[in-house]
Amino acid sequence: MTDRPQTLGELKASGYSPMGVKDEMRRNLIQKLKAGETLFHGIVGYDETVIPQIVNAILSKHDMLFLGLRGQGKTRMLRMLTEFLDDSIPVIAGSEINDDPLSPLSKFARDRVAAEGDKCPINWIGRCERYYEKLATPDVTIADLIGEVDLIKHAEGRHLASEDVMHFGLIPRSHRGIFCMNELPDLSPKIQVGLFNVLEERDIQIRGFTIRLPLDLCLVFSANPEDYTNRGRIVTPLKDRIGSVISTHYPTTREIGVRITDDNAWTSRDSEVSVFVPGFIRSILEETSRLARTSPHVNRASGVSVRMSIANLENSISNAEKRGLLLEESRVVVRVSDLAHIASSSRGKMELAMSDEPGEEDRLVGRLLAEAVKTIFDESFTPKQFRSLVEYFDMGDAVVMGDGRLNSELHSTLQSLPGIGAELTALSSLVEPDLPDESLRPALEVAVAGFILDGLHHHNRLNRRTTESGSSYGL
Repeated sequence: MTDRPQTLGELKASGYSPMGVKDEMRRNLIQKLKAGETLFHGIVGYDETVIPQIVNAILSKHDMLFLGLRGQGKTRMLRMLTEFLDDSIPVIAGSEINDDPLSPLSKFARDRVAAEGDKCPINWIGRCERYYEKLATPDVTIADLIGEVDLIKHAEGRHLASEDVMHFGLIPRSHRGIFCMNELPDLSPKIQVGLFNVLEERDIQIRGFTIRLPLDLCLVFSANPEDYTNRGRIVTPLKDRIGSVISTHYPTTREIGVRITDDNAWTSRDSEVSVFVPGFIRSILEETSRLARTSPHVNRASGVSVRMSIANLENSISNAEKRGLLLEESRVVVRVSDLAHIASSSRGKMELAMSDEPGEEDRLVGRLLAEAVKTIFDESFTPKQFRSLVEYFDMGDAVVMGDGRLNSELHSTLQSLPGIGAELTALSSLVEPDLPDESLRPALEVAVAGFILDGLHHHNRLNRRTTESGSSYGL
């Protein structure tokens, strides 16, 4: 930024004129809308619901409250609001509150301009330096947010009632930027009251000394509806002063949920084992989360975060990766048997509605996973089409799908099964038509066969027993 004005005189000569932060956001948003730009990169499923609410709020120059259950991308979108700020703005060098050179607020900035005139040095700050965030906790004080008398400055001889002795908090330091308060209901009511004047009159008061600072801010907040009745609540006058409440939600369709999981999960790994995740596995994991959100055993007011699907996918890939490492197979495909290991990544992501007995959460995850497998199975197959396979097992035979068996060994075993062996290629093409590499076909066929066996088990056509070698399917 060395090519930009470096003194107040150069800034005046450049034709610069101050602009309020909300006017700045509004102007930049309008430019993006006219250009047809994507407003929130990486945010999926909100184009017709949440993003229009945010657009209207910015155009109306409102402060905003993002209201929604956990894992709905609230904080992520709040931090992306900086994209509507200019790439950089000028401030008086040394200012604690980003004073505008042509409209200084603090005594420090006014005195410096008065003393140095057009030679007053100018700094430039980027958009990320204009975003301040604070997590609301019960121990947050007014001094943290607004400011406090600095007794060290007072001991140096400055007058107690002078602005020179004040230490500014986060909100004054957010002047000409965005200040975000996360989990607003967790902020104690008396501290929320301290925000009234900031939201409405834009002035602050420290230790009884009124400092008229017409702060230029965009104030944004996040909150979980559950907090209104459990841990805390947003006091009514504060809600009244917030211009727009942006309501967020979970993915409305399974396909959107899968896209969100794919975008956020750690799937591209630096490993000697390459792991491929079939589409039906992704669908099962997302369906498990969707079933949890509607389960009577899960507290719906708390919600089930999308982080559950993300963590479950990562754990499933890790188990497949481990299998490849142990069996020295360089390319593996995630199977339904790998999903048996998602209990650890699901713990803590659901709040049970009734029981909190040890192990109950894991048992619920198992039941939800079984229902998800059955649902996805029914979208591609019917139990009747595998009647000959069921009859084969009725003769007393069984097949073991275990992590300890080589893929080539399992593939040979499965090809000999009636009603499925000769059709494995067609069945795998049905559920995974866009296989990136045909060399993965045998491993995919094993995964699809395991999916079919598990689906038949959940339809009560086959028994499944867990042994040291893995899951044994038979009658």
